[in-house]
Amino acid sequence: MSVRPALFFDLDGTLIDSSLGITRSIAYALERLEHPVPDEAALRGWIGPALRTSFLPLLGDAARVEQAVALYLERYGREGWTEHTVYDGVSEMLDAAHAAGHRLAVVTAKNEDNARKILAHLPFGDRFDDVVGSTVDGRLTHKVDLIGEALRRLELRAQDCLMIGDRRMDIEGAAEHGMGHIGVLWGFGSEDELREAGAQRLARSPTQLPELFAA
Repeated sequence: MSVRPALFFDLDGTLIDSSLGITRSIAYALERLEHPVPDEAALRGWIGPALRTSFLPLLGDAARVEQAVALYLERYGREGWTEHTVYDGVSEMLDAAHAAGHRLAVVTAKNEDNARKILAHLPFGDRFDDVVGSTVDGRLTHKVDLIGEALRRLELRAQDCLMIGDRRMDIEGAAEHGMGHIGVLWGFGSEDELREAGAQRLARSPTQLPELFAA
């Protein structure tokens, strides 16, 4: 790994708390399909995995899953993308990483258009070289494939990058590429989840990340 690795950041649960917009949009989709809506705790567990992965066990039918995804994106694109807050310390951490010479990118299972819209309205959005997200047609949806797409677009080697995220998909996706990774504990995944996925380095606050980037 180079002295200053490129840094791939997950979005939901890592840079922003997006739980309100996501859970409201999931509920909207299920209500429109006249399907019972899981409780709030269950819906928070949906934040991180691909939408289709979460809808399928509940709806059990590929066609209904596609309807649900379309309804989710309808509400999220209209208003859900505005329903988020930035975690304390994230802006300063990204400024420090950028000043230290790291290349920065966002790699998220969120629809790429919505992710770009969010980043364009955040004070640190211009720090990122690219934003890689899922495609509406499902071609890119799982974190391992999204990381691969980011490596391709940015013309980087996996060994020269770090993936930073709050869920097991971030850790497992990075590991499949032979990429270093850091789990963060202020998002939607637990310490147990991240350690079971293979995370050996964990940050309890954004202020701890710069020293881990340099390790």
